[in-house]
Amino acid sequence: MIEMLSDIDRQLLLAVNGSDSLFLDHAVRTLTHALTWVPLYLGLFYMVMKNNDNFRRLLYVLCGAGLCVLLAGTVDDEIVKPLVARWRPTHDPEIGTLVDIVDGYRGGRYGFFSAHASNTMSIATFFGWLVRSRRLSLTLIVWSLTNCWTRMYLGVHFPGDILVGISWGFTVGTAVYFLYRRLTRGMYTPRNLNPSQYTTTCYRRQDCNWPVAIFVFTLTFVLIKACII
Repeated sequence: MIEMLSDIDRQLLLAVNGSDSLFLDHAVRTLTHALTWVPLYLGLFYMVMKNNDNFRRLLYVLCGAGLCVLLAGTVDDEIVKPLVARWRPTHDPEIGTLVDIVDGYRGGRYGFFSAHASNTMSIATFFGWLVRSRRLSLTLIVWSLTNCWTRMYLGVHFPGDILVGISWGFTVGTAVYFLYRRLTRGMYTPRNLNPSQYTTTCYRRQDCNWPVAIFVFTLTFVLIKACII
């Protein structure tokens, strides 16, 4: 059974890995780079700053986001990958020569599970619970899935690595949020706010649009850049 699942995993990877398009190659290499998404992180930080006048609660939000990254990504990179020691597709003895390598990028030796998938999904889940804005939640999920796709396109993760990463990221993001809610339970004052202007957790909808707009702008910039190069 395990061997059959591994074979399916390899076949699925080869089906979505790489292309003959230099445009996609350039776009994916930019999309998968952490620095590309710094503006999005700043947009989330701005949204949190604008909607938390209590410094202690603000600090808990930032610590929650940091804890998501620590549990989702660091645990994976420092513990799970060395322990499981599953080859990345680019280093896999069975299909390594079949994988389309983009710009010589192969990643580290081991790939189970995907830290990109777990990190981004944990952040998407945490802020989805925290803010309760459908538009923002959908945007962050698309952002996470975009990162997941780039990892398979580049051939550095099997679909199974991605699925486990997404699952772990969702679990971490949910657990961290409920820990945050427990710690900040006495910091919130019930307020009757216009639901057309505020979410159920008292985040101003207009402020929630900033990360959404930045995400769209970033995608547009990446696509234009890929056309020019």
